[in-house]
Amino acid sequence: MIGSINNNTQTSLTNVGESTIKSAGRKSSPAECETCKNRKYQDGSDEMVSFKSASHISPQASAGKVRAHEQEHVSNAYKKAAEKNGEVISANVSMQSAVCPECGRSYIEGGTTSTQIKYYNEENPYQQDKKTTDAISLTGNHIDAAL
Repeated sequence: MIGSINNNTQTSLTNVGESTIKSAGRKSSPAECETCKNRKYQDGSDEMVSFKSASHISPQASAGKVRAHEQEHVSNAYKKAAEKNGEVISANVSMQSAVCPECGRSYIEGGTTSTQIKYYNEENPYQQDKKTTDAISLTGNHIDAAL
């Protein structure tokens, strides 16, 4: 999971290479937008993935970088499943877009990954006990004995 953080510190630098045209109803042009210049992304999960410390991503690169980051979460799920004799049943990635309130530029503000893993060798002792109890109670229920 990754999301943007806005740090609105004012400096005199501009976003080099951006349009200097100010859209109607906006405070600034993309070249002068302090909000876009100071926007940072940080991962909020407990996994070891990129963006654990807040980092800047340009609005143009946000889609690719957020997509790559969320793919790290998917890869981790497959790795975890393989280590514990499991299978990834589903992996869903959603990305959220937003529009900068200052300059009107659209960007990807974050992403979320959800995965489901099915494990075949259950390591949970309670689950093992339940399976053993079920086996004992079901043994002999379907006997077809001819006399």
